[in-house]
Amino acid sequence: AAMVKETIRVYARVKPPGRRQQAGIYSVDDDEKSLSSLEIIVPHDLADGFVNNKRESYKFKFQKIFDQEAKQDVVFDSIAKPVAECVLAGYNGTIFAYGQTGSGKTFTITGGAERYSDRGIIPRTLSYIFDQLRKDSSKVYTTHVSYLEIYNECGYDLLDPRHEASRLEDLPKVTIMEDPDQNIHLKNLSLQQATNEEEALNLLFLGDTNRMIAETPMNQASTRSHCIFTIHISSKEPGSATIRRSKLHLVDLAGSERVAKTGVGGHLLTEAKYINLSLHYLEQVIIALAEKNRSHIPYRNSMMTSVLRDSLGGNCMTTMIATLSLDKRNIDESLSTCRFAQRVALIKNEAVLNEEMDPKLMIVQLKKEIQELKDELALVTGKERTSELSQDELLQLDELIETFLEDNDPDSTLDVGADMRKIKYCFVHVKQLMNHSKISDKKLLSQHISEEKDTNKEAGEEELKKLKELLQQRDNEINILVNMLKKEKKKAQDALFQLNAASAGSTVLEQSHSINLEKSQSPSSCFSLKEAKDFSSSVHRLPFLSRQTGGKMSLGCQEAFEVFKRDHADSITIEDNKQLLNQRFTEAKCLGEKLNEVRNKINHLKGEINQRHVQRAALAISSPSEELYTLDPVEEKLRTEIEEEKKRYKTMFNRLKGLKVEIEHLQLLMEKVKVKLQKDFEVWWSEESINLQQENPEMVSSPNTTTVYPRFIKSSQHLSTSSFSETTRVSPNEDPAGKNNSITSNNPTLKTRTPPISSTSIPLTGDSQADADILAFIKARQNILQKKGKSCQ
Repeated sequence: AAMVKETIRVYARVKPPGRRQQAGIYSVDDDEKSLSSLEIIVPHDLADGFVNNKRESYKFKFQKIFDQEAKQDVVFDSIAKPVAECVLAGYNGTIFAYGQTGSGKTFTITGGAERYSDRGIIPRTLSYIFDQLRKDSSKVYTTHVSYLEIYNECGYDLLDPRHEASRLEDLPKVTIMEDPDQNIHLKNLSLQQATNEEEALNLLFLGDTNRMIAETPMNQASTRSHCIFTIHISSKEPGSATIRRSKLHLVDLAGSERVAKTGVGGHLLTEAKYINLSLHYLEQVIIALAEKNRSHIPYRNSMMTSVLRDSLGGNCMTTMIATLSLDKRNIDESLSTCRFAQRVALIKNEAVLNEEMDPKLMIVQLKKEIQELKDELALVTGKERTSELSQDELLQLDELIETFLEDNDPDSTLDVGADMRKIKYCFVHVKQLMNHSKISDKKLLSQHISEEKDTNKEAGEEELKKLKELLQQRDNEINILVNMLKKEKKKAQDALFQLNAASAGSTVLEQSHSINLEKSQSPSSCFSLKEAKDFSSSVHRLPFLSRQTGGKMSLGCQEAFEVFKRDHADSITIEDNKQLLNQRFTEAKCLGEKLNEVRNKINHLKGEINQRHVQRAALAISSPSEELYTLDPVEEKLRTEIEEEKKRYKTMFNRLKGLKVEIEHLQLLMEKVKVKLQKDFEVWWSEESINLQQENPEMVSSPNTTTVYPRFIKSSQHLSTSSFSETTRVSPNEDPAGKNNSITSNNPTLKTRTPPISSTSIPLTGDSQADADILAFIKARQNILQKKGKSCQ
């Protein structure tokens, strides 16, 4: 875009003095070759004394100076007309008037109401612009206007059609918005379309009636606000995609004045403070722009400087009119205005041609260009190409791609001809194949890894569980064996004590009998002594025997556990749970395989939809038609299938989640039943051990002492060993192999008769456990004696 760099053009206009005002001394030097200069003479005041070194002459340079006799049309032709021409060419423009109250700003910008020739820059610019638009038929123009008033730092829309302007506060407030590119947008500011000069002037008149006007000592109808009248123009050549947008700001600033000089108060004083503050911020912006090394420009300090950001140092061609009132009373204010104008003249703006592309026209042009290229291609190749490949061509391409991929020859090529449609299809197809293979490989790998992890974890858990159970079982067996060894040792000691007591009694009885009886019993006595020695040696061997048999107890315990488990009430529950768990595992595995199949099918359908999109995009480029913008039935069918598969996938996934919860629940139940079974077995095992060790027969002790023959006493000695061996063999902790270690008492040479014993009196210890063992031993001995007596008879 074309760019114009230039400084702000500054003009001066001198207002004629009033009837009662004393004219100041000034001179205008109009040099056609260079800039015009204005010299203002300030004579020394005699009241200041004789020694007065104040400066008397001030010179200022302007683009052009309009003296008191200058007419409105001359001012327009020199100042506004060049800016209006630039706006019609597509550049932004701004014209603003600056000066003290009563110096002629509003007269210059808006004009006087008394005579038609007093029209100001705004109405004349509107007339000129619409006249030019009417003459230029090569472009299509649209024109909009807006009228913004800034009063006490608040913006108001003067052209709002929804409100009657009875009070300024009734008008909608305009707020400033800034986009990320730091462009200013005015919210609630209406843009009114004006198709001709009459409509635009009516809108201007409507806005002027709503302006804030008050009487001050300096001016009977002083404008108390800043007003910005903006004309927006957009132009476009027929058939062109380029649109030019430009805007022209016509600004009438409120009067700059010293409050002390005007003598206002109250509401007018508040207005004057806001006016002076906003003009002060405007001067700050201009000073900052004039300095070369200044990085920050304080545009945001006031609303007016924000709105005029482009006009001051931006994308705009700006012109300023300094209005001067050169009577003696206002010389100081006029000098301030001239100094301000000199600073404004240092600012450089960069105006850019505002062009943008119309997207609708751009689309039409591109479609036309595509059709021309298609026609040209058909002319060169001799083939009329459609946007889509035929079904036969697609099948042929698939075969070519498959052959190319399966060929191991590194020099093999895929030749599809100079057809971009076929080349694109080949690329898309190969890409889909690659993506599909990658996805399937990843899934398989992740499945294998997860399965291996699950298998290893389950195997490890099972092994740990078995080891824990075995350890617990061994602990229980060791405890039972230790208790039994203690009891057996106690039993052996008690039996030995009984034998010693019995042998002591037999010695006394032997001395009181005859020698014949003694001779006949001597072989038996020798036998009994030998048996007693064997018994004592067997008692010493008991711990060793216990250790020997105890090593084999785990097998017996396991057999007992299997029998207990078979007969237990919970065994049926365990078997049922095992079968149900196996069924659920099989069902879960089957569901997982089905889920993988559905997932693969969904991915395949998505690939087909993508392929369909590519084909339709290629069709849209090659031969556009309205059919392409309609819905594709094939794609809709594919999407329906995908939705159905997704529903199916969701149903199976929820079922799989339910199965997982059920499996975990069954495993927990089985674990609880197993723990309960093991505890029941331990209780049963200990009870059975105690019951087998402690038989409690009901034995009646008689107070009568029975005479015992020496033969019986001696035979009882060797029988006691046998009975002890029998009790040892019956114990559940002993292996049946213990029969080999028992001491036999059968002696074929011994043929004695033992008279029956009605009752025996045995001293008891008082300990229930020990007494029970003694009574069990005596009962066993009596049984053996009875059997032996029967055999002897």
